[in-house]
Amino acid sequence: MVQVQVRLPPKTVEELDEWVKEGRFKSRSDAVKTILSFYGEKEKTREFYKMLVKRSEEAKRHPEQLVPLEEIE
Repeated sequence: MVQVQVRLPPKTVEELDEWVKEGRFKSRSDAVKTILSFYGEKEKTREFYKMLVKRSEEAKRHPEQLVPLEEIE
């Protein structure tokens, strides 16, 4: 692992400490890593959704290129 220094507002640190105290996370570091991981997954989902919308628009313009779902299995 690489250590990174982050400056946060006092209120944010208080919230992190409260989450650790409540047992939601093992430490501040664990909380930050988990939150960043969730954000990364959210961004991947957003990109996947954009791709699906684009493909859907392409399919409307070129329905002859659609593959029936039955053929995918």
